[in-house]
Amino acid sequence: MFQLTDMEESVLLPIEGPSTLTVTRPNLQRASSGDAAWIVVVIAGITAALHIWKLPAALPLIQEDLGLSLLTAGVLLGIVQVAGMLGGLAVSLLAENIGERRTLLLGLVFLSMGSVLGGLSIGADTLLASRAIEGIGFIVATVVGPGLIRRHAPFRRVNMAVGCWSAYQGTATFIGLIASAYFLQIGTWQLWWWVMAAVTLVPIPLVLRMVPQDQPAGAGGAKAAAGRIGITARSPKVWIAGLVFGCYTVQWMAVVGFLPTVYGESGLSGTHAGILSAIVGGLNGVGAIITGILLQRGAPARVLLFLSFILMGGASLLTFAVDWSSIPGGLVWQVACVGFFSFSGAMIPATMTRMAVDLAPEGGSAPAAMGLMQQIYNIGNFTGPMIVAWLAMTTGGWSSTWWMTCAFAALGIILSVVLVGRRGSMHFSHS
Repeated sequence: MFQLTDMEESVLLPIEGPSTLTVTRPNLQRASSGDAAWIVVVIAGITAALHIWKLPAALPLIQEDLGLSLLTAGVLLGIVQVAGMLGGLAVSLLAENIGERRTLLLGLVFLSMGSVLGGLSIGADTLLASRAIEGIGFIVATVVGPGLIRRHAPFRRVNMAVGCWSAYQGTATFIGLIASAYFLQIGTWQLWWWVMAAVTLVPIPLVLRMVPQDQPAGAGGAKAAAGRIGITARSPKVWIAGLVFGCYTVQWMAVVGFLPTVYGESGLSGTHAGILSAIVGGLNGVGAIITGILLQRGAPARVLLFLSFILMGGASLLTFAVDWSSIPGGLVWQVACVGFFSFSGAMIPATMTRMAVDLAPEGGSAPAAMGLMQQIYNIGNFTGPMIVAWLAMTTGGWSSTWWMTCAFAALGIILSVVLVGRRGSMHFSHS
């Protein structure tokens, strides 16, 4: 057992067995301000992620309206992640120089601008461009989320707060898909984009009021910040952690992103398909919060990661390999399987996000660690829908989806062994 310290606290991270993961935390000045600050940051993250999940329920309408192929629809789902693939470290440099709170606010503004442009789209090119702008806003807003929470949450609730942050995607999926399904019964998808542009502005005054101002930039300005980012980018642990995270995102985004389309092809109405998909996404948020509680109580990261990948692989196999249409009540069982896929998979983002805020090497940058991880795992977010769409077009249906999900589940287990060892364990209990 050893002890890590930062400016105002100490955390015990027991490492058991001969295989260990050594984490050196960069100095972070904590500015605990009660629960309001981190809750507002989570709300801002959910609002940002709503722009990802406003699309799936509207996708069949957009395909019909703009004449998009299934593969182009997959690109439309994934292109919002391109900025995350390319700009995570650049955003971390921005955050190091102008501050994390200002960076969060800037991201929300970009998201609103992109949504306005999307609502004005009359062709696929303009809509793709608007999604790219939203992608910039999304990465700018979300890279700094874990760091802000780590800095402002009361110490004994850090794991819970990070677990709630990890639930922002699942929560946004639930809210976005249900809201989209009902709104699109009475309004156009263009109007829905404009509504979302307005909704995105709501957290801005909350952030200004509840989240403390950024601390002055460290000595040395941009040059010193670039040096801290360089130290972080040379850390193998951060790269491996991003790959582990990516083995989750490539599966989850592909499966959940196309669920409304899959259910629609099964004969469900738009509202019912959206609600079922929303429940599946919401279960991911529930799973992330539960994982935060488990981490708070000392559950080892190794066990959570291994178990999650195994359960995701098994659940996706049952979801897609079985011909549920020939079984009485088969749709209910299929929804239950894909719901369990989403729920059990939540252990991975919650664990990896908690790990990320402490993973930067000594002299490194916590925003850069999260930014680099997001660059890597957003490759999964981007490519996952296209891989599944290609498999569906090649094989003539969605039943081959499990080929991809099980392959990445196996790869995730292997990379987790490299990251935390076969017998080593990493705990985040706060006592």
